[in-house]
Amino acid sequence: MGSGKTTIGKQLAKMFNLRFYDCDQELERLTGASVSLIFDLEGEAGFRLRETQLLRQLTARKGVLIATGGGTVCNEENRRLLRSRGLVVYLKTSIESQLKRLDKDKSRPLLQADDREQRLRDLAEVRNPLYEATADLLFTTRNSSVYATARALHAVILQRLDTLGQEQAHADG
Repeated sequence: MGSGKTTIGKQLAKMFNLRFYDCDQELERLTGASVSLIFDLEGEAGFRLRETQLLRQLTARKGVLIATGGGTVCNEENRRLLRSRGLVVYLKTSIESQLKRLDKDKSRPLLQADDREQRLRDLAEVRNPLYEATADLLFTTRNSSVYATARALHAVILQRLDTLGQEQAHADG
Protein backbone atom coordinates (compact mmCIF):
# COMPACT_ATOMS: atom_id res chain seq x y z
CA MET A 1 0.00 0.00 0.00
CA GLY A 2 1.47 3.29 -1.09
CA SER A 3 4.54 1.76 -2.73
CA GLY A 4 3.76 3.20 -6.15
CA LYS A 5 2.41 0.07 -7.84
CA THR A 6 -0.11 1.99 -9.92
CA THR A 7 1.90 5.08 -10.83
CA ILE A 8 5.13 3.22 -11.51
CA GLY A 9 3.22 0.37 -13.17
CA LYS A 10 1.62 2.73 -15.69
CA GLN A 11 5.05 4.09 -16.68
CA LEU A 12 6.55 0.61 -16.94
CA ALA A 13 3.67 -0.63 -19.06
CA LYS A 14 4.39 2.17 -21.55
CA MET A 15 8.10 1.37 -21.55
CA PHE A 16 7.46 -2.33 -22.22
CA ASN A 17 4.51 -1.66 -24.55
CA LEU A 18 2.12 -3.63 -22.33
CA ARG A 19 -1.49 -3.07 -21.39
CA PHE A 20 -1.77 -1.87 -17.78
CA TYR A 21 -4.33 -3.09 -15.25
CA ASP A 22 -4.72 -1.98 -11.65
CA CYS A 23 -6.67 -4.76 -9.90
CA ASP A 24 -8.56 -2.44 -7.56
CA GLN A 25 -9.49 -0.01 -10.34
CA GLU A 26 -10.50 -2.84 -12.66
CA LEU A 27 -12.67 -4.38 -9.92
CA GLU A 28 -14.34 -1.02 -9.36
CA ARG A 29 -14.93 -0.65 -13.11
CA LEU A 30 -16.43 -4.14 -13.42
CA THR A 31 -18.66 -3.94 -10.33
CA GLY A 32 -19.58 -0.27 -10.45
CA ALA A 33 -18.73 -0.10 -6.74
CA SER A 34 -15.73 1.32 -4.90
CA VAL A 35 -13.36 -0.96 -3.02
CA SER A 36 -14.58 0.69 0.20
CA LEU A 37 -18.21 -0.09 -0.64
CA ILE A 38 -17.37 -3.71 -1.48
CA PHE A 39 -15.61 -3.97 1.90
CA ASP A 40 -18.64 -2.43 3.63
CA LEU A 41 -21.16 -4.73 1.93
CA GLU A 42 -19.21 -7.99 1.63
CA GLY A 43 -16.41 -7.63 4.14
CA GLU A 44 -12.79 -8.30 3.41
CA ALA A 45 -13.53 -11.97 2.64
CA GLY A 46 -16.02 -11.02 -0.09
CA PHE A 47 -13.61 -8.50 -1.55
CA ARG A 48 -10.78 -11.06 -1.56
CA LEU A 49 -12.95 -13.59 -3.43
CA ARG A 50 -13.68 -11.01 -6.13
CA GLU A 51 -10.00 -10.08 -6.23
CA THR A 52 -8.94 -13.70 -6.83
CA GLN A 53 -11.52 -14.18 -9.58
CA LEU A 54 -10.26 -11.04 -11.32
CA LEU A 55 -6.62 -12.04 -10.88
CA ARG A 56 -7.34 -15.39 -12.57
CA GLN A 57 -8.70 -13.50 -15.58
CA LEU A 58 -5.96 -10.89 -15.76
CA THR A 59 -3.03 -13.29 -15.32
CA ALA A 60 -4.40 -15.45 -18.15
CA ARG A 61 -3.90 -12.55 -20.59
CA LYS A 62 -0.76 -11.95 -22.61
CA GLY A 63 1.05 -8.63 -22.87
CA VAL A 64 -0.17 -7.16 -19.60
CA LEU A 65 1.34 -5.50 -16.56
CA ILE A 66 -0.79 -5.92 -13.45
CA ALA A 67 -0.65 -3.83 -10.28
CA THR A 68 -2.21 -5.91 -7.55
CA GLY A 69 -3.81 -4.64 -4.39
CA GLY A 70 -1.60 -4.60 -1.32
CA GLY A 71 -3.30 -7.62 0.25
CA THR A 72 -3.47 -9.78 -2.87
CA VAL A 73 -0.38 -11.66 -1.78
CA CYS A 74 -2.11 -12.90 1.41
CA ASN A 75 -4.04 -15.54 -0.56
CA GLU A 76 -2.11 -18.70 -1.53
CA GLU A 77 -3.97 -19.09 -4.83
CA ASN A 78 -3.09 -15.51 -5.74
CA ARG A 79 0.58 -16.14 -4.97
CA ARG A 80 0.49 -19.29 -7.13
CA LEU A 81 -1.19 -17.43 -10.01
CA LEU A 82 1.35 -14.63 -9.87
CA ARG A 83 4.37 -16.95 -9.68
CA SER A 84 3.20 -19.23 -12.47
CA ARG A 85 2.08 -16.60 -14.97
CA GLY A 86 4.64 -13.83 -15.01
CA LEU A 87 7.55 -11.96 -13.54
CA VAL A 88 6.61 -10.74 -10.07
CA VAL A 89 8.16 -7.51 -8.82
CA TYR A 90 7.87 -6.47 -5.18
CA LEU A 91 8.08 -2.70 -4.78
CA LYS A 92 9.40 -2.41 -1.26
CA THR A 93 8.92 0.87 0.56
CA SER A 94 9.39 2.07 4.12
CA ILE A 95 6.56 2.66 6.57
CA GLU A 96 7.62 6.32 6.70
CA SER A 97 7.25 6.65 2.91
CA GLN A 98 3.87 4.93 3.03
CA LEU A 99 2.64 7.33 5.71
CA LYS A 100 3.81 10.31 3.68
CA ARG A 101 2.26 9.06 0.42
CA LEU A 102 -1.01 8.00 2.06
CA ASP A 103 -1.37 10.98 4.39
CA LYS A 104 -4.55 12.34 2.79
CA ASP A 105 -5.88 9.02 1.44
CA LYS A 106 -9.21 8.06 2.99
CA SER A 107 -10.18 5.45 0.37
CA ARG A 108 -8.30 2.43 1.76
CA PRO A 109 -10.50 0.40 4.11
CA LEU A 110 -7.64 -1.34 5.91
CA LEU A 111 -5.96 1.99 6.64
CA GLN A 112 -8.93 3.46 8.48
CA ALA A 113 -7.44 3.25 11.96
CA ASP A 114 -6.58 5.65 14.76
CA ASP A 115 -2.90 4.70 14.55
CA ARG A 116 -2.15 4.42 10.83
CA GLU A 117 1.54 3.84 11.45
CA GLN A 118 0.86 0.84 13.69
CA ARG A 119 -1.67 -0.51 11.19
CA LEU A 120 0.95 -0.32 8.42
CA ARG A 121 3.51 -2.00 10.67
CA ASP A 122 1.04 -4.81 11.45
CA LEU A 123 0.24 -5.29 7.76
CA ALA A 124 3.94 -5.27 6.85
CA GLU A 125 4.69 -7.91 9.47
CA VAL A 126 2.25 -10.29 7.79
CA ARG A 127 2.68 -9.28 4.16
CA ASN A 128 6.40 -8.55 3.70
CA PRO A 129 7.50 -12.20 4.08
CA LEU A 130 4.81 -13.21 1.58
CA TYR A 131 5.91 -10.53 -0.89
CA GLU A 132 9.53 -11.64 -0.54
CA ALA A 133 8.65 -15.33 -1.03
CA THR A 134 6.49 -14.61 -4.09
CA ALA A 135 8.60 -12.04 -5.92
CA ASP A 136 11.12 -12.82 -8.63
CA LEU A 137 12.57 -9.37 -8.10
CA LEU A 138 12.65 -7.05 -5.09
CA PHE A 139 12.99 -3.35 -5.93
CA THR A 140 13.26 -0.77 -3.16
CA THR A 141 11.45 2.44 -4.03
CA ARG A 142 12.96 5.75 -3.03
CA ASN A 143 11.86 9.35 -3.12
CA SER A 144 12.83 9.99 -6.73
CA SER A 145 10.34 10.92 -9.42
CA VAL A 146 7.92 8.32 -10.78
CA TYR A 147 9.61 8.42 -14.17
CA ALA A 148 13.13 8.05 -12.71
CA THR A 149 11.97 5.16 -10.54
CA ALA A 150 10.22 3.48 -13.47
CA ARG A 151 13.29 3.96 -15.67
CA ALA A 152 15.56 2.40 -13.02
CA LEU A 153 13.16 -0.51 -12.51
CA HIS A 154 12.88 -0.96 -16.30
CA ALA A 155 16.66 -1.43 -16.49
CA VAL A 156 16.65 -3.93 -13.61
CA ILE A 157 13.82 -5.93 -15.19
CA LEU A 158 15.59 -6.02 -18.57
CA GLN A 159 18.72 -7.29 -16.84
CA ARG A 160 16.70 -9.94 -14.97
CA LEU A 161 14.95 -11.07 -18.17
CA ASP A 162 18.30 -11.29 -19.95
CA THR A 163 19.67 -13.44 -17.12
CA LEU A 164 16.60 -15.69 -17.22
CA GLY A 165 16.97 -16.03 -21.00
CA GLN A 166 20.61 -17.03 -20.65
CA GLU A 167 19.76 -19.57 -17.94
CA GLN A 168 17.04 -21.07 -20.15
CA ALA A 169 19.39 -21.25 -23.13
CA HIS A 170 21.95 -23.16 -21.01
CA ALA A 171 19.24 -25.50 -19.72
CA ASP A 172 18.02 -26.18 -23.28
CA GLY A 173 21.34 -26.73 -24.85
